[in-house]
Amino acid sequence: MSLFPMFVKLQGRTVVVVGAGVIAEGKIPGLFAAGANVRVIAPQATAQIRAWAREGQLEWLPRAFAPVDLDGARLAIAATSAPGLNQTVFQTCEARGIFCNAVDDIENCHFYYGAIVQRGDLQLAISTNGKSPALAQRIRMELEETYGEDYAEWLEKLGATRAVLRAKSPDPERAKTILHALASKQTLARYRSVTKRKSQAINQDITFAASPSANRAAQPGTVYLVGAGPGDPELLTRKALRLLQSAQIVLHDSLVSREILAEIPPAAQIIDVGKRAGQKLLTQEEINSLLRSYAQDHAIVVRLKGGDPSIFGRAGEELEALRNAGIPHEIVPGVTAALAAAAAAKISLTDRRVASRVLFTTLSRGTDGALMDWGSVTSTTTLVLYMPGPDYAEVSARLREGGLSPELPCAIVSAASGQRQIVRRSTIAALAAEEKLPAPALLIVGRVANQQISEIAETAWRAAGNREPALQTTRIS
Repeated sequence: MSLFPMFVKLQGRTVVVVGAGVIAEGKIPGLFAAGANVRVIAPQATAQIRAWAREGQLEWLPRAFAPVDLDGARLAIAATSAPGLNQTVFQTCEARGIFCNAVDDIENCHFYYGAIVQRGDLQLAISTNGKSPALAQRIRMELEETYGEDYAEWLEKLGATRAVLRAKSPDPERAKTILHALASKQTLARYRSVTKRKSQAINQDITFAASPSANRAAQPGTVYLVGAGPGDPELLTRKALRLLQSAQIVLHDSLVSREILAEIPPAAQIIDVGKRAGQKLLTQEEINSLLRSYAQDHAIVVRLKGGDPSIFGRAGEELEALRNAGIPHEIVPGVTAALAAAAAAKISLTDRRVASRVLFTTLSRGTDGALMDWGSVTSTTTLVLYMPGPDYAEVSARLREGGLSPELPCAIVSAASGQRQIVRRSTIAALAAEEKLPAPALLIVGRVANQQISEIAETAWRAAGNREPALQTTRIS
């Protein structure tokens, strides 16, 4: 007959133990741990059981068992050395619908005690259906080696994260996916490595003493909004790299390259909170909640963002959430995509011969739903469009509707600074017919995007007494 495995809540419920000898004494601590109200029935009791009774931890009725002793009970344990009495207790429970366990008496049991591995709220129970308690004990010892004491604290952290996600996430399935990732073996390995490092730091009195900023990083509960740059690890700032290699938790966007993520030590817990194809893994409020939660238990939490955190990265919302929670935080700038794209296309965004200013913007509507106002864009403005999207025809139409010349040059840069970098030059008019480039992509619009110097600029250059051409003339491709 197959047993139905379950874990029973006994908090505040009465459990009757018939017998007060060594056998009963061994069964009672588990009932205490579950919060049960323990009632012991036996004429005599061990010194320990008498002590528990004096301390008020259990009720001891020093007399022989009677059916009335089961009043209000949810479970009963027959733990005497008299088989006949154990059978009587079982039969009485059977008649009253109360589950009973007669110790070492399979025939007179509704349930069995399993061999238990206890790690905080993590419980592993092994049962052999009463056929071989010795085998159950051997398996228990093997599991104790596999599931160490650190599982208790790790489970507490998983539980806290689950509570945050369940409270904040409007999509239970999405939250479930994140929680499964956090419960993986890889996450546990990183957690163990971080815990080991923290223990070594305490024992050896290790501190970050390399620089004043490093000492600040050692303060507990600091969240760093770090710019990952455009994707090339060599474009990371030294401070960003140091923080990544010291971080215990890293929450990153989808735009962060694999090469950058490879700089994070295996000990750190890495969580992808970005979006792909417009689908967000987590809402912004869920990300804010995770930052607040992790900052309570970790010294260095890194919120890793592609490019620069302050450029179209929702850093303002995260900073506000951290300020309101009183959590120390710091911004670590990175190379923004506009600069990387200009470098890839060999463009000077502020070439003084054809440009007097630069405008960083997107085509998306603002919070008030209004379309972008192009009235301030002139012929000497370099326009940098982040996240232009895949519909180049719409981009072209929007730019022309804003009054920009169809002949104005532009450059599309995909995966700037990465191994799959692509640079394509065009004009606003021809943009609609261009092949769509993979995201992330960026659009530079303006006279600086033309590799050929304009005739006006060249004339002005030579009029100033310069003999060499202003720029090398190249055909636009």
